[in-house]
Amino acid sequence: MSAVREFVTGAGLLGRGLGLILRSPRLLLLGLIPAVLSGILYIVLLVLLVRFLPDLSEDATWFADGWAGWLRDVVQVFAGAGILGLSVLLGILTFTAVTLLIGDPFYETISGRIENRFGGVPDEVEVGLLESLRRSLADSLRLIGIGVLVAIPLFLLGLLPVVGQTVIPVIGGAIGGWLLALELTGVPFQRRGQRLRHRRAVLGASKPLTLGFGAAVFAVFLIPLGAVLFMPAAIAGATLLARRSLGKPITITTTSSL
Repeated sequence: MSAVREFVTGAGLLGRGLGLILRSPRLLLLGLIPAVLSGILYIVLLVLLVRFLPDLSEDATWFADGWAGWLRDVVQVFAGAGILGLSVLLGILTFTAVTLLIGDPFYETISGRIENRFGGVPDEVEVGLLESLRRSLADSLRLIGIGVLVAIPLFLLGLLPVVGQTVIPVIGGAIGGWLLALELTGVPFQRRGQRLRHRRAVLGASKPLTLGFGAAVFAVFLIPLGAVLFMPAAIAGATLLARRSLGKPITITTTSSL
C-alpha cells in the first residue's frame, strides 16, 4: 500500500505542477513557446506517418505476401498497430528531448522559479548556457538511444495477437514514463551539478513515486496536443519530483508570486 500511495503521490505532482503554472500566465507562456514550435514539427511528422502507414505495414509483413488474403490483412493490421505504437513511444520521448533542447533557457527559468517558491537551492551550481545545452543534448541522446533499444523488442512483441495490443502497451507506457521522468528532471538535477547517472540513482530509490509521475505525464502526452499544452506543467512537476526524491521540502515557504 505504501508503494501505491507513492505512485498516486507521484501522479499528483503533475497536477500540482499544473496548478503552479496556471497561477502564473507568464510562466505558462514561457513554457508553451518551445512546445508549440516542437508541436508543429511533430504534427507534420504524424500526418506523414498516417499517410504512409499502410505502405509501411505491407513492407513490415513481406513474409505474408503469399498467405491467404484475410490472414495477410490481419497480420498487416497488427503490424500497423505495432508501428503506430512504436512511433508514438519514440515520438513522445524525442518530442520531450527536442522541446527541452529548444526551450532550455525557458525551462531553466520555470524550474528556478518553482525551486525558489519551495526554499531554493542553497548549493546551486552555476552552469553556462552552452555547457547546459551540451549536457542536455548528451543526456537526451543517451535516453533516446535507450528508448530505441527498448522499442524494438516491444514492436516485435506488439505483433502478437491480443497480448501485443493489451499487455505490451502497458509495459511500453511504464518504460516511457520512466524515461520521461529522467528527461524532465534534467534541469533541477543539473542545477545541483548532477548528471544522468545521479538522476537514475536518486529516482531509482523512489521508483513508485517516479513511475507515478512518469505515467501521468505519458498519459497526458498521448492526448492530442497534450504534450504541447502540458509541457510547462510537466517541467514544474518534475522539479517537485526532483526535490521530493532528494529529500527537499515541497511545501511553500514563501508567499511571493511565481
